[in-house]
Amino acid sequence: MAATAIGQGTIFGMATTTAGTSNAAQARAQRNRELFELQKRARRGPTPEVFFAKYIDNSRIVKADDPERRREMRTFSATMGLLFVLVMVYVWQHFSAIEVGYQIEAQKTHVEQMREENRQLRLSEAQLSDPGRIELIAKQLGLDAPQPGQVVRPDGTGANAPVLAQASSPSLPTE
Repeated sequence: MAATAIGQGTIFGMATTTAGTSNAAQARAQRNRELFELQKRARRGPTPEVFFAKYIDNSRIVKADDPERRREMRTFSATMGLLFVLVMVYVWQHFSAIEVGYQIEAQKTHVEQMREENRQLRLSEAQLSDPGRIELIAKQLGLDAPQPGQVVRPDGTGANAPVLAQASSPSLPTE
């Protein structure tokens, strides 16, 4: 029964395609649609369909150049590249800010260590320059108080320090 429906459809399809359209491609498409509709009407119930794998070799097919698609791909690539650059700049700034924060904290701890070391050195200097301690050490070494004229100061003043001649401007008698 299906064979008769298909057979009748082909005769009917051939009759309509030759009368309806003049373009061969449109006629074939119309004929195929009509045949498909006739096959769908002829099928009744759940009939199993069998498909066979057909391997097609497309290695010799050359893709036609599409300038519109190429323009779209260039625009898309440029947009994605710009977006990528912007994201990378943001990430670089973020990580740089984190790194600078760590450096600031390290410098703060270093400053605190230096302040503590400075405080320790000042305390040590104060202890070492205590006059009572110096006098005790001097007595232990057998040193006594200096004799008059024995002290010479760094600025050149002292008991026996040489006096340099100084030129003074002559003074006029005032009447």
